[in-house]
Amino acid sequence: MHFQFDVRRVLPSRLAAFVIAVFLALSLAGCATRPVTGTPVRLDDTPRIAVMSAFEPELTLLLRQLQAPARHRVNGVDFHTGTLQGKPVVLFLSGISMVNASMNTQLVLDRFNIHSIVFSGIAGGVNPGLHIGDVNVPAQWGQYLEVLMARETAPGKFTIPPRMEAQTLAPFGMLHPRPVETRTAASPVPVRKFWFEVDPRMLAVARDLGSIPLESCNAGVCLTHKPQLLVGGNGVSGQAFVDNAAFREYAFKTFQANVLDMETAAVGMVAYSNSVPYIAFRSLSDLAGGGEGANEMVTFMNIAADNSAKVLLAFLAAWK
Repeated sequence: MHFQFDVRRVLPSRLAAFVIAVFLALSLAGCATRPVTGTPVRLDDTPRIAVMSAFEPELTLLLRQLQAPARHRVNGVDFHTGTLQGKPVVLFLSGISMVNASMNTQLVLDRFNIHSIVFSGIAGGVNPGLHIGDVNVPAQWGQYLEVLMARETAPGKFTIPPRMEAQTLAPFGMLHPRPVETRTAASPVPVRKFWFEVDPRMLAVARDLGSIPLESCNAGVCLTHKPQLLVGGNGVSGQAFVDNAAFREYAFKTFQANVLDMETAAVGMVAYSNSVPYIAFRSLSDLAGGGEGANEMVTFMNIAADNSAKVLLAFLAAWK
């Protein structure tokens, strides 16, 4: 036997409608106020600096210097706690790509007591005044592949939808970069941002580092010049490995970028949303398509990775 209760059969129509309306309102209110469950459990309560790199060669030197190491594993990611230059830290790999960097930056913030973030790694050089092995510490980072792909309305002519013109930057063909919508706990109203600024106090410490002896050779491979440290300027990030001279020139002209990578702007956006200060150290392993021959990344990757790590270690030693 199947029995179905219908409130409209036992109550006058107007009263039945009222009862149904109240029931729905209470149900919706319950959904709206239900607390979030499953909050991640912290693995460590010590206030720490999150020290990130994208892939193993970038973290090698730092792991060798880590004192009193302990390992935690979450979602397949190894987090190494300990001290660097006397500072409590947690070292880990973000993984290559913007998505990996976003996901694992949030993961470390959820599972550890993080008061600041520093990134060390390699990058493609965009500014023609920089050389392989140089280390740049940009003042801000943007996402050059957060784009609108415009419609081709004539051969070589691309048109973007009406009323979206003001939201885009200078294009590269059909690609029109634009700001991304962001929000924070302190500012829940969405704000469109392209640049995510590093922490000014951390940048000031980096500016005062002075001369740091950077490597010119690794495993018999040597540069033809002495690497330098440059603090300031812009960096850009996107979901692409860039080895294209035309795009390199465009990125320098449009964003005045010194370097280009695949993670830092994503880290900057997560840091911004969580109100956590960050800074990034990036050493040039290649010229993003600006070299005379084949891409140099594999050849000079270890020199660049170690130079970035050396500047980061000097920064940690100086930061009080």
